[in-house]
Amino acid sequence: MVEIHDKMPDPAQNKDPHAEQKAKVEWSLQKIKNKFVVMSGKGGVGKTSTSVSLSVALANRGLKVGIMDVDLHGPDVPRMLGVEGILDLCQSQKLNPANVAQNLKAVSIECLMSGKDDAIIWRGPLKYSAIQQFIGDVEWGELDFLIIDSPPGTGDEPLTVAQTISDARAIIVTTPQEISLADVRKSINFCKAVKMPIFGIIENMSGFACPHCGEMIDLFGTGGGEKTALEFGLTFLGRIPFDPNMVACGDSGTRYQDAHADSRVAKAFDEIAEKMSILCK
Repeated sequence: MVEIHDKMPDPAQNKDPHAEQKAKVEWSLQKIKNKFVVMSGKGGVGKTSTSVSLSVALANRGLKVGIMDVDLHGPDVPRMLGVEGILDLCQSQKLNPANVAQNLKAVSIECLMSGKDDAIIWRGPLKYSAIQQFIGDVEWGELDFLIIDSPPGTGDEPLTVAQTISDARAIIVTTPQEISLADVRKSINFCKAVKMPIFGIIENMSGFACPHCGEMIDLFGTGGGEKTALEFGLTFLGRIPFDPNMVACGDSGTRYQDAHADSRVAKAFDEIAEKMSILCK
């Protein structure tokens, strides 16, 4: 279990607002055992669907999981999980995360907006403040895993997470084709620059099973993610096949594993979740 202190520091004893926020962040983080940032070098590789499906797979194994959506300009986690409504406050005046399912909680900027299609037009300092609040001002409680879905690239959001959560580890998502792998190498070098350990690489959209004959078709090639992991001495966590049902579930707000528990994709995510639960004991 996560070791916690008996009592949260009294914010009234600290008049510096930055130090007060830092204390709240540290208080929340010490109750979360494993923190993972899901990254991608470019958009369109299925990073958010991977974050969501990993969170569901871990929760289905009986682990306490939170998913934090820090893709502030394109927050898709609530829609993919079917989360609706605005977050409310608990007795401690912190935000209650949305209870998605048993063992799974979620927070996103979209859960704080009345207009779901409103644009977020923020510079770096506002993003930094929002991410700090997502951690320190949310009643996460004790978690086995916090999965952080970051936007593509190496900008403000992943940098803020790296600076705020010193023990966060990266999971990098790619598709097999070379143009995606070139961007993955940038993500790897970003992690090295900010001294964030890389937990492993996931190759998404790796093969498509023909619905008529069942033969696997390599729509985007195959093996590139594993090759890159080997090249950099990183752990290859697994391949996720392409499944059009993932798109349909995301659009309808249906958790993919609930609707397609016996699919190759669900089994692939469960195998990765098993690796994570074993390696993080």
